[in-house]
Amino acid sequence: MDVRFLGISELVEAPSAAVVVDVMRAFTVAPWVFAQGAEKIVLAESLDEALALKARHADWVALKDGPPSVGFDAVNSPGLLQSVDLGGRTVVQKTSAGTVGALAVKEASLVLCASFVVAEATARLLQIRECGSVTFVVTGDEGRADEDLACAQYIAKRATGAGPDAAEFLRRAGESRAAAELTQGVRQGAHPDDVALCLELDRFPFAVVASLEDSLMVLRPCVVPP
Repeated sequence: MDVRFLGISELVEAPSAAVVVDVMRAFTVAPWVFAQGAEKIVLAESLDEALALKARHADWVALKDGPPSVGFDAVNSPGLLQSVDLGGRTVVQKTSAGTVGALAVKEASLVLCASFVVAEATARLLQIRECGSVTFVVTGDEGRADEDLACAQYIAKRATGAGPDAAEFLRRAGESRAAAELTQGVRQGAHPDDVALCLELDRFPFAVVASLEDSLMVLRPCVVPP
């Protein structure tokens, strides 16, 4: 498997297969959304588009980065989502990095949205699909976010058959600037448990697959057999 690690701005063409990584917190939140019962997630290009989609579909749930805001029902925090019932709902998600990265590779034949909580399932799906070339999109901090790079590198090693010790990769993520900002309250719309939840390796048995449906980028869970 040929593997590349790129920031969003470094993407010049649609890769054949892409794994878009946002550990803190968009693609930790997405698996939690499914765990809370949601049917699908629709990625919005902008906050205005998120609100417009919700206006057209009164039962949809709109979710964004930062503090609570008028028109939005939830914020991008796994800790805050633990008590939310999303049974059968569609969630519209707009964040500053993760959703941007996924939309940037929407023309790829396979797009997976990943974090540590779905790492093993993501790696296994890459193996099952027999991907010869995979681009890992490191979404945070213009491609330099160490929590995202560490997760991407870990998944890449698992997908190529290596058995890396996860502890070092989780340590890097836990010592990242994003983790510090969440812990110190720099980032709004957070829960005290967010960092710990973002570092729960393989909490969920499914991968998160993104694909175009009627011009919208839609995320759905894909259970991967062990």
